Amino acid sequence: MAPVPLGVRLLVSFNREQWYRALTFLLTFLLYTSFHLSRKPISIVKSELHKNCSSASVVEASTLTSAAQHVSHHDCSWKPFDKSNYKQLLGALDYSFLCAYAVGMYLSGIIGERLPIRLYLTVGMLTSGLFTCLFGLGFTFNIHNMSFYIIVQVANGLVQTTGWPSVVACIGNWFGKGRRGLIMGLWNSHTSVGNILGSLIAGYWVSSNWGLSFIVPGLIIAAMGVVCFLFLIEHPNDLRSLFDDSNPDGHHVTMKGRSSVNGHSETFLQYKENKAPAYYSYQDCVQNRKSFDTELLLPRETSCVLVQPVVVVKSESEPIAISFMGALRIPGVIEFSLCLLFAKLVSYTFLFWLPLYITKAAHLDAKQAGDLSTLFDVGGIVGGILAGVVSDKLGMRATTCAVMLLLAAPTLYGFSMISELGFGPTVAMLLVCGGLVNGPYALITTAVSADLGTHKSLKGNARALSTVTAIIDGTGSVGAAVGPLLAGVLSVGGWDHVFYMLMAADFLSLLFLLRLVTKELISVKSRPITAVE
Repeated sequence: MAPVPLGVRLLVSFNREQWYRALTFLLTFLLYTSFHLSRKPISIVKSELHKNCSSASVVEASTLTSAAQHVSHHDCSWKPFDKSNYKQLLGALDYSFLCAYAVGMYLSGIIGERLPIRLYLTVGMLTSGLFTCLFGLGFTFNIHNMSFYIIVQVANGLVQTTGWPSVVACIGNWFGKGRRGLIMGLWNSHTSVGNILGSLIAGYWVSSNWGLSFIVPGLIIAAMGVVCFLFLIEHPNDLRSLFDDSNPDGHHVTMKGRSSVNGHSETFLQYKENKAPAYYSYQDCVQNRKSFDTELLLPRETSCVLVQPVVVVKSESEPIAISFMGALRIPGVIEFSLCLLFAKLVSYTFLFWLPLYITKAAHLDAKQAGDLSTLFDVGGIVGGILAGVVSDKLGMRATTCAVMLLLAAPTLYGFSMISELGFGPTVAMLLVCGGLVNGPYALITTAVSADLGTHKSLKGNARALSTVTAIIDGTGSVGAAVGPLLAGVLSVGGWDHVFYMLMAADFLSLLFLLRLVTKELISVKSRPITAVE
């Protein structure tokens, strides 16, 4: 008999629970990757629009021949971004999207708690794909009305709010608190992966047909919406009916509902042969449940019950969704929300304005600047994972964020100085800045939000997770809306003013964490505990 290959041994070593958990992890990762992939093209296209208008100004200043005037008119024919106030107009596009996103986020979490996550997310992704494509069709149909682009951006900002509360609630349902920082640090790299893919896809067409820079990402997010509808499992308990229908003949299956740490009725399948009843010892139950906090809450193939006849126990009623004010009263929600407001201001200013800044500082074209800007997101992946690992190890989420924010401010100043020295120093500083800027942002929007959404004060009610996530990310989105707008205004007087604004935002973000940091440092003397706990 030939030996079983190592790859097959690896595959069969995973049980059904682990396969479903891996599916949820990968699927939610890809779903939100497509959200960020569809947001990135606007920052890449900005550089192309500005390059055309700038080159036209040079041509008009150097020669007034009719041929040159014809070229100038052709290069700058794309209205309304051919005026001297193009930065303010481009900033208005960012602001309209992000402002709508910030307002819609507060409502999205509350709505999402009361609707099936799978359907809610599917509709959001399909409509987001529609509006992303509509923006690109403005190029195809030669639309020059600023109102059209503003309306499309506002609509897209509103429907994209369905994404974040839904995927965080879903991943929080499947994973316990054990090693949550590491797991969500890895998972949250979808933000940077989406930005990188969005930059590469948009950059491929930006110089020839920038409409496709929007249409292709729009089609991708719409396609992922269909995948979401077909495969997303919101909670382990949703598999209950599947296992009911797939029972083998000759077995009687009953279900026992029991309160779990996530507030949902935990499902156990209790098997009883027709010929003789099956019983299990209490010691086996304890042994199999040792790592409950880090294991998936899934139906077990062999169940654990006390030594007594199998009894059908009616599952307890569904927990009531928490109110907006109730979520605000959870300890730590307000502090982390205000911290994220300024942290996300910095991150999204880089997201929307970094390619344009690189074209000015490093004198690169739109495609090269878009490709180079992906290094900021590569650094963000490393920073998010590092923040999660360190916060898990130390048990101090707020302190981990504070240290990275403290280091980020001087690093931003260094980037503004070094980026003019050449390609090599720019690459290094992009990686470092990406890690320090996106590390706290990633930790707060994932592990911290999940911690707060399952806070002990909720007494196991998991119906708060989506609302808490929406409050924190919605407040952060206010900063995300203000940052790019301020960058558009301040850049008129020089890019130094933009970097001063970013450094000030970092310090303010740090300021709102001081109380939680103090609490963590005091409590660590007695036992490791996070401020949100």
